[in-house]
Amino acid sequence: MLKEALDAARYEQDLLRLDKILQRVDQKSCWLSDPRVAGVVAEAIRYRDGKDYDLIAYSIMPNHMHLVFGIGAPDLIVPVGQIDNLSNKPVSKIMHSLKRHTAREANKILGRTGAFWQDESYDHVIRNSEELERIILYVLHNPVKAGFVKTWRDWKWNYSRLLV
Repeated sequence: MLKEALDAARYEQDLLRLDKILQRVDQKSCWLSDPRVAGVVAEAIRYRDGKDYDLIAYSIMPNHMHLVFGIGAPDLIVPVGQIDNLSNKPVSKIMHSLKRHTAREANKILGRTGAFWQDESYDHVIRNSEELERIILYVLHNPVKAGFVKTWRDWKWNYSRLLV
C-alpha cells in the first residue's frame, strides 16, 4: 500500500514537471493547434481503437497529446470493451505506428519535413480504478488548466469513453 502511494506521488510529480516543460516549448512548434493536424491525430487514435488498444481517453493539445488506453493484458483491473480481441502489441510498437503515421500526414499538411514527435513517450501503467479516474481527469482537464476552455467538455480535441 505504501509503495503504491509513493509510486502515485512520484507519478504526479513527474506529470507536474512535464507540464512545466511543455509550457516553455517554443510556440512555433505548436503544430497540433492546426485543426487539420489535430484532426489527423484524432482520426488515427480512433482508427486504432478496438484493433491495437481499447481507447479510454485522449486530449490533443497545441504542442502535445495525452492518450489513455487498455491493451490485451489479462490482469487489467478495469477491463474496458473487448480486451480479448485486441492485438497484444507492445505499447512501444503501438506508439511508434501512431506517431509514424500522424507525423507523415501532419508534415504533408504543413508542407514540412523532419521530426514531428519526440522520440520518446512518457508511459505509465495504471494499476487500479482510482488511479485510472485520476489520470483521465488529469488528461481531460489539460486544456482547462491551460486556459483554453472553461470545462473539459468544451475542448474539441478531448474524448473520454468513461466520462460522458
